[in-house]
Amino acid sequence: QVQLVESGGGLVQPGGSLRLSCAASGFTLDSLAIGWFRQAPGKEREGVSCISSSEGTIYYADSAKGRFTISSDNAKNTVYLQMNSLKPEDTAVYYCGATIKYCSGYEHPSSWSDYWGQGTQVTVSS
Repeated sequence: QVQLVESGGGLVQPGGSLRLSCAASGFTLDSLAIGWFRQAPGKEREGVSCISSSEGTIYYADSAKGRFTISSDNAKNTVYLQMNSLKPEDTAVYYCGATIKYCSGYEHPSSWSDYWGQGTQVTVSS
């Protein structure tokens, strides 16, 4: 059974950093593509970044480029999202999702992800 558990969210001031973790069980990272997504109040869930070990690809949304870094630790079966230079507009619940397909299409999370974690709240505020 595939399970994803996010952690690392919290309250941070603008310009600060957070590292989110997505611990996976029931599969190995080289068999699935893992994406990070976020959903702000009143908005649709959107793709932030995606990594596929089998394909050797990494993708970032324009809002994440230059500030966020996705990485994976196969030994820990965990995917990370390092978020720097955080802005108030980054405030959202962050989810990780997984699919047996590749990262292509992760910009449309509802049709892309086969599995979801429970989410972790990130609040950027002074």
